[in-house]
Amino acid sequence: MLPPDLSLAEHPHSVPCQIRHGITFEHVTFCYPQSTEPVLRDLSFHLKPNCCTALVGPNGAGKTTLIKLLFRFYDPTEGRILLDGIDLRKYDLDDLRAHMGAIFQDFVRYEFTLGENIGVGNLSCMQDRSLLRRAAEEADMLHFIDQLPRGLDTPLGREFGGRELSGGEWQKLALARAFLRDCSLLVLDEPTAALDAQAEYNLYSHFQKLTQGRMTVLISHRFSSVRMADTILYLSQGQIREEGSHEELMQRQGEYARLYTLQAAQYVREGLSHEEGIH
Repeated sequence: MLPPDLSLAEHPHSVPCQIRHGITFEHVTFCYPQSTEPVLRDLSFHLKPNCCTALVGPNGAGKTTLIKLLFRFYDPTEGRILLDGIDLRKYDLDDLRAHMGAIFQDFVRYEFTLGENIGVGNLSCMQDRSLLRRAAEEADMLHFIDQLPRGLDTPLGREFGGRELSGGEWQKLALARAFLRDCSLLVLDEPTAALDAQAEYNLYSHFQKLTQGRMTVLISHRFSSVRMADTILYLSQGQIREEGSHEELMQRQGEYARLYTLQAAQYVREGLSHEEGIH
């Protein structure tokens, strides 16, 4: 089912196997159906290929809505989004989404086996245990799996008397699912929200290796988590207020620098180590 006003191209383009020029937002404004108040206002920016762009800002700033436009859950009310110079609306919709991988805040907890939970990220890899294990390792979950008597064959959830996982373990599974997908664009929306500080540090310590060769968009309310991004976009009230690397934004002493400093001080007060909290 297509959302209202989401049209399909009559003669759609195929998405290139490798994105060469990136994704460009040109004066994008968006209002949800039945609303006249824009969530995004005249956004213009560029996502570079093979680079990581982080989106930060207060709740309601429009970060998740921006991702919905990337996946064409909706189309812009005004403006356009270009992938390698071609409007997203001119691409085959199924092909477009096949080139994208994501972990959202409300990820699904399938009551399948552990391996099947990872495999649904890329059904063609469901039976390839080596690829399933590699995705689990990238999500910092392989050691946990190897300690289970049935490993990848462990059933999960209460429905069939399977093993119950913690919130953090389910989130790692969702991460493994995303890493299994051979995609050109990887979107991580609050990927460590349910992880403790050590698990979050373990993930981000090899983040560049995990995202190598992929265009990556990272959304996080934890400013310390986006330091490794090539570009950081600070959104507020549906607009980009600041743009640059972590070092550049800290030097400007704007809102990003103020909030980063506040969060860093909070980590110290809570007794987290420098490496775990504000590395």
